[in-house]
Amino acid sequence: MANKPIVFGTDGWRGVTGDDFTFDAVRAAAQGVADYLRGRGAESSPAVVGYDCRFASEVFAEEVARVLAGNGITTLLFDRASPTQVASWTVVAEHGAGAVVITASHNPYLFNGFKYKPENGSSAPGPVIAELEKRINDVIGRGPSAVRRAEPDDDRIRRHDPRPSYFAQVARLVDLDGLKGAGLHLVHDSLHGSGAGYIRELLDGGSTEVTELRAERNPFFGGVNPEPIRQNLGGTLARMREGGHDLAICTDGDADRVGIVDERGEFVNQLQVYALLLRYLVEVRGWRGPVVRSINMTSMADQLAERYGLPLYEVPVGFKNIAPRMLETDAVLGGEESGGYAVRGHVPDRDGVLIGLFFADMLVRSGRTLSQLRADLERVVGPHAYDRIDIHVPRERFEEERGRVMGRLRERAPKEVAGVAVARVRDDDGFKFTLSDGSWVLLRTSGTESCVRIYSEAASPEAVRERLSALEDIVGLTNGAH
Repeated sequence: MANKPIVFGTDGWRGVTGDDFTFDAVRAAAQGVADYLRGRGAESSPAVVGYDCRFASEVFAEEVARVLAGNGITTLLFDRASPTQVASWTVVAEHGAGAVVITASHNPYLFNGFKYKPENGSSAPGPVIAELEKRINDVIGRGPSAVRRAEPDDDRIRRHDPRPSYFAQVARLVDLDGLKGAGLHLVHDSLHGSGAGYIRELLDGGSTEVTELRAERNPFFGGVNPEPIRQNLGGTLARMREGGHDLAICTDGDADRVGIVDERGEFVNQLQVYALLLRYLVEVRGWRGPVVRSINMTSMADQLAERYGLPLYEVPVGFKNIAPRMLETDAVLGGEESGGYAVRGHVPDRDGVLIGLFFADMLVRSGRTLSQLRADLERVVGPHAYDRIDIHVPRERFEEERGRVMGRLRERAPKEVAGVAVARVRDDDGFKFTLSDGSWVLLRTSGTESCVRIYSEAASPEAVRERLSALEDIVGLTNGAH
């Protein structure tokens, strides 16, 4: 049995496989979920269990299903590795009680994780997380006898193919027939993750062609973290620079995040993706309503929201914060810097596959290349550059370093950064300094890794680098890796 507390971060609980992420710990977490569902009287509805392509994820998922079944809960156990949002959608489509997904998303290969999705398919909000942690850690305290586990062939464990229902939902949100017949040449880099095959299958049967990269299972991820950011996409960028393709869609380890590359092989950063999506939804699709962004997301959203007369809400990082605000306000779009975006009419959760298809639809409906659309965006909102530094800290020193860094900013918050006066400070998720020229710089600690992150958006790459470096110096951090 696990003997140390299980704590959920930005999206679920994650740990190093064989160290803190063990079969005993996963069984305890599953029992805590079962106790939570039974406590709500929800055990008569099915639970969903999905998993990604990491080492032994399917076996961990089977153990979760056995524990849920052992508690009298019918369980739909996926018959293949699948994107997290597919589990989220399955909960809604099957009127389920909730879902567990075994995945560590974009984390390094040594990690695995345990995500929970409530009945609406969103990331678990704060109150649900608190209740789950309480029940899970109560199980840990009571020991192995607290876990009830069925046999593998228990008839309450039902193998489930989630693709038909998810494909039908995607078809309701985007014109798949139009995309199939558009003659596009797309690249899908799934980074050895569970999104492999999804873009190709959704667009099969027409003149559009999908070239797949890194589609085979590789729990080592080729030695690269499965996060669709520029530094992890060298092969895809090179392929796009060869010409002949209109768009590259890159999905992370569990395919809920997306990275976009244009036809010239230029990476479209996550902030630009959000702004382009907002323009597409409002100007092309005709959607109206509030927009939600995390504190590390672009100020271009503020400019566009004002231009369109739409309310905008800024919330702390994580879809556990974004999803509730989207539901409260019936928002058309929610997003965060990590490449996660959600839209109205779908589950209030990230979906890298759907957003990638929206970008393909954007090209078809506009009749323009993505580089042209990016240039037009800059014409409307002005130049916006962005970058992020990740400063990795050994796990055993992370809490100490986090306390030191946050303490320094709390006690001696800077009045200026890179020679520009600080106009506003937000400190509910790290420290965000909005400067007098409209640029900003943010320092926060990751909720999924032992990592301190510094983000900045400014008018030029040089200004971004100055702000990142200045805040590094202010808090005494080094060894940033772009």
